[in-house]
Amino acid sequence: MDWVGRVAGLRQWSANGVRAPHKPLLVLYALGRFQREGGGELVYGAVEEDLKELLAEYGPGRKTTPAYPFHHLVSDGVWQVRTDHGSGSPGSGVRELRESGAAGQLVPELAADLRREPDLLGRLARTLLDLHFPPSLHGELCQAVGLDLEYDGTPAPVPGQRQRQRDPAVRERVLIAYEYRCAFCGYDGRIGRVPVGLEAAHVRWWALDGPDDVDNALCLCSLHHKLFDKGVLGVSAAYEVMVSHRFVGHSPAARDQVVTLAGRPLLGPQPGRPRIAEGHRAWHAGQVFQGDPRPAADTVRPAGA
Repeated sequence: MDWVGRVAGLRQWSANGVRAPHKPLLVLYALGRFQREGGGELVYGAVEEDLKELLAEYGPGRKTTPAYPFHHLVSDGVWQVRTDHGSGSPGSGVRELRESGAAGQLVPELAADLRREPDLLGRLARTLLDLHFPPSLHGELCQAVGLDLEYDGTPAPVPGQRQRQRDPAVRERVLIAYEYRCAFCGYDGRIGRVPVGLEAAHVRWWALDGPDDVDNALCLCSLHHKLFDKGVLGVSAAYEVMVSHRFVGHSPAARDQVVTLAGRPLLGPQPGRPRIAEGHRAWHAGQVFQGDPRPAADTVRPAGA
């Protein structure tokens, strides 16, 4: 069985680039439990909170429920559900899943192949990470689902699918466009002539068909790249920095490096270089940015003022 191809083809609701990583997150969670425990059922009532947290952290900003993938993943041939009354899922309703004692697990054929092929679990996990999430989130997502992977960031090949090739020159083009400084904070560190801690950040994720073009990228420092991919930071229609109201940081460092960015105009690109295309900016604002933006930093009044 081509399990890599099967997980690569998980059926997901999608329209106009809307993110729906519910099933991939559930499979990653199940693979993590399998790696640690060797299999066994996952009772919905016992894992519901874990799955809610995963969706809140790595899913879309809109309200959602883990009941959806728990039920619908069965149709993809990698997952099965039974209840206290027998085999089969009771539906995608939270109440029905809880009250019926619904429990899910990887199908026996997949579990057997995972035991027989030591590298299969890693290939499945890498495929899901590559297809649905940016590289900056892979390490922490593995930790969140309890996966221990030796992963160098090299995309896992998917049989029967033509691999998109990243443009190795795009980083340099983006850094030149933004004059080797973070578009959010202005950081421009170097060792000698070599910039350090500066990265080309995709606005619309490469994993979700974002192109390797300057108008789909920002030059960001490592910290702000991570926060941009997490949805803490975004770009408004006025091309100003947005900071999510969900972000909490009380230290001077958190305020100086994040909160005070709210409402700040982007630094760059230099004249003659394209700024972020509106379609890519709007995609990130709608699919990645978390919650509502804070007011501009200069309008925030100190507590008690």
